[in-house]
Amino acid sequence: MQVNTKETKMQAFGRLLDILDELREKCPWDRKQTNESLRSNTIEETYELCEAIINNEIPAIKKELGDVLLHVIFYAKIAEEKGQFDIGDVCNALCEKLIFRHPHVFGTETAETAGQVETNWEQIKLKEKGGNKTVLEGVPSSLPSMVKAHRIQDKARNAGFDWEKKEDVWDKVQEEFLELKAEIDGMNKDRMENEFGDVFFSLINAARLYKIDPDNALERTNQKFIYRFNYMERKANEQGRSLKEMKLPEMEALWQEAKK
Repeated sequence: MQVNTKETKMQAFGRLLDILDELREKCPWDRKQTNESLRSNTIEETYELCEAIINNEIPAIKKELGDVLLHVIFYAKIAEEKGQFDIGDVCNALCEKLIFRHPHVFGTETAETAGQVETNWEQIKLKEKGGNKTVLEGVPSSLPSMVKAHRIQDKARNAGFDWEKKEDVWDKVQEEFLELKAEIDGMNKDRMENEFGDVFFSLINAARLYKIDPDNALERTNQKFIYRFNYMERKANEQGRSLKEMKLPEMEALWQEAKK
């Protein structure tokens, strides 16, 4: 790996800005893009970066970081053209925020552990000019539900609302599961959905307490299921059959093979 100096990093970033300026001027597709037209692509690029991170594919991470960076400077370029702000303003605003939120680094406060930093984080954000007015205000409503639940719980913890002992969460999980089972016995769909949500929320809370990312955990299971199901399908095809033609015990035997 070639190690870039700060100077060569700045040159690379400047080159990227120059290329985007030229594309915005000369390319019909780039010229017509707006915040609204880019938004869905930004979401897609972010998910592609997340997938590369989960798979620990270093070349892919580098590529997808570039795609996400392109979107960041593209939004800043559009704002610059409208006279709103530019990429320099974005960088300076971020610098000021980082300095403000790290008084133990740039100020006189002390924080010896990551836990102490997290405990102070929400209170600092509440004091921030133009920042959150409430603890949970900083959780974007557009987040996927599982990620949102984890962030809600994390922010509540930073405000002091959490279990005294993490082991106690399992009583809550069991309580929610029994409430779900009672509603399933009654077959009230609306109540079942509510209780399913409570079970999910309590399990995500348990994951948080045990330092497990629930989204990563579920994605690992997704990938494991895909591998095993594809194995079953491939083995069935080798026998000149489809899965639909197989009985459940036959599919279970192939499933156990895939697990090995």
